[in-house]
Amino acid sequence: MPFVHIEWMEGRTLEQKRELTKRISDAVAEVAGIPQDRVHVFIKDMKADEYGFGGELLIDKNNK
Repeated sequence: MPFVHIEWMEGRTLEQKRELTKRISDAVAEVAGIPQDRVHVFIKDMKADEYGFGGELLIDKNNK
């Protein structure tokens, strides 16, 4: 059974998360040849102070 993990910045609506989950589940089920209910999607909303790149937290990059 496939597990799909999505990590993105917070701010998306519940409806966007529903749509993403549906589309990912459809695609994985089709390609893998399995029922859609076997696909597991995990969505993690990250805060700007929980992610960094280039030596800085995103919250600090956004405040420049």
